[in-house]
Amino acid sequence: MGQLSLKSVTKNFGDVEVVKGVSLDVQDGEFVVFVGPSGCGKSTLLRMIAGLEHTTGGDIVIDDKRVNDLAPVKRGIAMVFQSYALYPHMSVFENIAFPLRVERAREDEIRKKVQSAAEILHLESRLQQKPGNLSGGQRQRVAIGRAIVREPEIFLFDEPLSNLDAALRADMRIELTRLHKQLGATMIYVTHDQVEAMTMADRIVVLNGGYISQVGAPLELYHKPQNTFVAGFIGNPRMNMLPATVEAVTDSGMRVTCLEQSLEIAVDVPQDQRAGLIGATVTLGIRPEHVVLGQGQVSMTVTPGVVEQLGQQTIGYASLPGSDDSFCFVLNGTQILGDGAEIKIGFSGADCHVFDSDGNAFERQIDLSNMTAALPE
Repeated sequence: MGQLSLKSVTKNFGDVEVVKGVSLDVQDGEFVVFVGPSGCGKSTLLRMIAGLEHTTGGDIVIDDKRVNDLAPVKRGIAMVFQSYALYPHMSVFENIAFPLRVERAREDEIRKKVQSAAEILHLESRLQQKPGNLSGGQRQRVAIGRAIVREPEIFLFDEPLSNLDAALRADMRIELTRLHKQLGATMIYVTHDQVEAMTMADRIVVLNGGYISQVGAPLELYHKPQNTFVAGFIGNPRMNMLPATVEAVTDSGMRVTCLEQSLEIAVDVPQDQRAGLIGATVTLGIRPEHVVLGQGQVSMTVTPGVVEQLGQQTIGYASLPGSDDSFCFVLNGTQILGDGAEIKIGFSGADCHVFDSDGNAFERQIDLSNMTAALPE
């Protein structure tokens, strides 16, 4: 079992409240990622689960047992930190075996568990080497091996890949996903990198200012963000936000004027809000990857000030009249955009999100189960 429940958990440092009444249920075997900007409370929340920070209020329950007052070693968890925290004078074998030796496990049990962990992490040939002879990715795998041998109910990862270069991070994301599938254990992972969150998680918990902004599957957060914060945080480059005026609201959605052009957007608007929205200013969200070259339901002529050529994509940034923010667009492949040359780009209402004056989203009328492309026969 590896079930976790957070019940109205709070954390104060003096007069400053950094975690504000967080409630969350994590099921056995789930891979849950806490994501958010620096200072949102994600690492503090993880350390509270681990028992490394005192809980100011609320309850932390692991497998139906309240653990607020239990020492970390008695909570059935193992934690992997951002720093590898390896003993440089010990071999890889002894680093992995260290928690077992602290527990005074039998020698044959130690060898069996270390060998098993080494095989899972592809470290068999490195067991007699010192950490100084390993790459960053290998050192992080040793740290993970030290957690595996404890056979915890829940694995906790606190930004474990942030010290690695980009290529190693990509490799380790794959390794950790494979490890989760192989062990079937509950894993809670903290990161500020939304790419890690999108590629690894069963569910993502987006934190902002000590609160949970949204919890959901990666594609749910991408296609149906509940507010402007989640919409801007999930997705890279970030979503464009444009002011728009509501013309009409019906059962099929909302008609708005944006950039002096009219378009229909399929969103659900509660009946009691419809009349008050006519003439109101809302925020229209469009992801850069949903902007197309040429004509759209809303079209504009722009002069890109910055163009980034990535080979598989071309990313442009342009200024719009009356806006201080750059409008970003992503075009497939290599697009040759001349320096200072005007281009026409556009987007359709089907790809737009609408947010009210408080930043809350009107739910889009899309079925996520029908959004996956069919495999060729």
